[in-house]
Amino acid sequence: MGMGIIITLIIGGIAGWLAGLIVKGAGFGVIINVVLGIVGALLANWALPQLGIHFGAGLIPGIINATIGAVVILIILSLIRRR
Repeated sequence: MGMGIIITLIIGGIAGWLAGLIVKGAGFGVIINVVLGIVGALLANWALPQLGIHFGAGLIPGIINATIGAVVILIILSLIRRR
């Protein structure tokens, strides 16, 4: 159980960093992007299977999944921040 949390944090951190690179100008800094990556990982792990989207199991599919979630969160937050 403990290793699952650590791996989720690592994957979320990588995803947040990647999302900051993908969504230029919408980043909130490295630390916040990493936190958003962790939240995005949780969001994507719930939402994507609900939509019938599955990338498989493993490290790389987990990073892809979490990055999608982090990008979505960054876009939403950047739209809110602009108002």
